[in-house]
Parts: sequence; C-alpha cells; structure tokens
Amino acid sequence: MTLTDRLRAEFGESALLMGADIGSRYCSDMSGLGKSPPALVIRPRSTAEVSRVLRLCNEASAPVIVQGGLTGLAGGAAPLGNEIAISLELMRGIEEVDTAAATMVVKAGTPLAECQAAAAEHGLFLALDLGSRGSCQIGGNLATNAGGIRVIRYGMMREQVLGLEAVLADGTVVSSMNRMLKNNAGYDLKQLFIGSEGTLGIITRAVLRLHPPPGDIVTALCAVESYPQVVALLRRAQTGLGGVMAFEAMWKDYFAFNTAALRLRFFNEEHPFCVILESSSGAGATEAFLAGCLSEGLIADALVAHSQAQERDIWSVREGYPIETLPNLLNFDVSLPIGMIGDYAEACTAALHKRWPAAHVSFYGHVGDSNVHICVSADYGPGESMHDVDEIVYRVLGGYQGSISAEHGIGTLKRPYLHLSRTPEELALMRRLKHALDPRGILNPGKVI
Repeated sequence: MTLTDRLRAEFGESALLMGADIGSRYCSDMSGLGKSPPALVIRPRSTAEVSRVLRLCNEASAPVIVQGGLTGLAGGAAPLGNEIAISLELMRGIEEVDTAAATMVVKAGTPLAECQAAAAEHGLFLALDLGSRGSCQIGGNLATNAGGIRVIRYGMMREQVLGLEAVLADGTVVSSMNRMLKNNAGYDLKQLFIGSEGTLGIITRAVLRLHPPPGDIVTALCAVESYPQVVALLRRAQTGLGGVMAFEAMWKDYFAFNTAALRLRFFNEEHPFCVILESSSGAGATEAFLAGCLSEGLIADALVAHSQAQERDIWSVREGYPIETLPNLLNFDVSLPIGMIGDYAEACTAALHKRWPAAHVSFYGHVGDSNVHICVSADYGPGESMHDVDEIVYRVLGGYQGSISAEHGIGTLKRPYLHLSRTPEELALMRRLKHALDPRGILNPGKVI
C-alpha cells in the first residue's frame, strides 16, 4: 500500500487534495519562490491528526512541509515539488481566554486578527501586529518568530507566548502548554520550535500572553534632518514621552516615492528622514514633546494625526504598496546595531549604485528594534541576476555585525547566506538539533540549514 493509500484510508478522501484539486494556493508563500504544487495536500483538524500524518510520513521517509496563511517572505512554506503539504487552515479557533492570568489558548491555524479581536472582547490586548493580520496564522507567527510594528514596546513573538504544543517528525506530541510567566522547571522546550520554520516540529496549539490595553494611541509624523537625529529622537521619546508603541523611520527616497504615488503631502519641504512615532501618552503630552523637539532643533517639522483618516494616510506611506509596482523589485529584511544603520544604508546604497547607477534603492524600517528594510529595483544586463543584489547587500552588511534576517526568517531565500550571520559552531549545533529531532530529515527539507 502506498503512502497516499494509507493516508486516504486513515483520514478519508475528503481530507486530501491531489492533482488539479490542489490549485494555486498551496504552490507558494508570498516569496513567490514556489513554482510547483506539492505532491498532495492534507488538512488535519487536530493535534492527534497531525501526529498520525507525521507518523505515517516518517515511516515512509516522505518529506513534508507545513503551511499556514502563506504570508511568509523567505520561502519557508514554498514546496519544492515532491513534498506532502500539511495545511493547518482547518485547525482554527480560540479555546480559552483567561482574564485572570491574561492568557489565550489558541489553535495554530487561527488568523492573527481573530486573536486580536478575541483579546479586545475580553478587555485585553494581543501585542503582535502585522500588516498581514487578516491572513497570517498564529502557528506561522510562532514558527517564524514574527516581529511587526510593536516590537519596540512588547518584543518579538517569542515574548508573546508562554507555552505551546508541537508534534515531532515521528508523531510524538510534545505538549508544553505552560500558562505561568515564571516557570524554570528545566529546559524551556517551546524555544526549540519558535523561529525554527517547521524544521524541528509542527506547532499545533499555543498559550499566548496578553496585556492591558495601551489606551488611545497617538500617531505623529516627524521630519528629521540626519540619521543621528533619528536615533536621538528615539531615545528622547523613550525617556521624555514614554509609552512609545512604534518608531518607524523612512529614508527620503522611500518616503518621496510613496507619497507621490499616493498623492499625499505632509510637509512643505522634503527632508532626509521622516519618522512615524506612536505613543500611548496622550495627544497633549505628544504635542508638548514635539514642540520641545522643534525648539531644540532635534526635528525640522512635525504633525499629529487628529483623525483615523490622517492615521491611515501616514501609515499608508510606511506600508509602501506603491513601491511594489517597481520592476524586478527585491525586498530585504536585515538588522544591525541601531547606531550603525545610517552608515550601513549609505554604504549599501553606494555599492548598489556603483553596479547599477540607475537603480532605485530605498530604506525604511522599525529602527527602534534594530530592523531596517531595503527596496532595490534595477535593470539587469547579460549575465546578471537578482542574486547579484543579494551578494552586495549581505556582503556590506557583514562589515557591520548585522543579521541577514531580522524578522522574515531564512527559508530557502536566505539559506545560502546564513553563514554570514552565524558562526560555524552555531551552524553545527543547529544541524545536531535537526538530526536529533528529525533524524530522517522529513520536516521542511532544504529550508534554513
């Protein structure tokens, strides 16, 4: 009996998608790296079913990938063509919200937006927030250690989870559904799976940490004349304003391109940097803080959004959908010490323009959590490819002790460059962990390491 026959016998015909029934949805994540559909798709409804699927696949040494909302940007959920895709889309639902403990128990296939709404209904706040909140799923958020715009205040996804349940390659269920903030009873096993991109196990359930609501969030846009002043504004806001929820910097080329495309105008003059500053300290405190920064010359101009429409306009520039229309566009997600980001941006831009003088190169990012994104659009000559851009961006980054991935993961897209951010000893330990938990190498093969 073939593996497909065994899966069909175990779960029924309706649980499997094969051939033309697979459709385009399961062919790739948002990276676009997937070019072929998986061998088949199976959609379990429970941890027990995930366990049985993996047990059968492991016995047959059949490679598997796990798919959630398919919003990843590094190819971690993109099939290579011969894998069995385990989609968690039917493992959806919130099992419990504990207001006393400020926790939520949720299935891995639940979209982030549903979890945010459920927390709000109980007077609590789930700190993770991403632009893909309506489609990304909690399991994928955990598997990639998602970041987003609130990291400066609340930390990465790693800080938003207290416990989780995962299934190992052989079908073993590891249920570590801890609900306490303090628990030092041995190894913190959940950390093995957070950020592992489905290569060490499949996350099926989680206990999320919730917070008190931050109150009314005030959004301001600040014009700044130099990168050192951007950093000074960040530190001043954290100490003199407090309640900083987001701090997003946009370099001139990025800001100008998007505002022109969106037909928006915020200031009378162009400035080298524009910063979105969000705080829960109130409109009065924010306006007083910005007035002080203006009088001291720390910022050149500023405005405070007084309506949701104004907030949306400001954030629409940061979200940067117009820039996605540029030809041959590549997006990079890197991190490096905050004080070095300005110098890196200059050095990286110079190196790229030396190779492609007419290229569009622009920077934007969270900055306050050391993360910056790079947009590169260039026309490539004979013998050139987009991989040449990767080499330049990451080679320059190496001189600043940076990471090739701040929040998007490694997947297949960044795997050739992982050695630039990890030592040989670290890579060797990663391989030992992989072999220990997945000796037959069936989980997401070809990804991360």
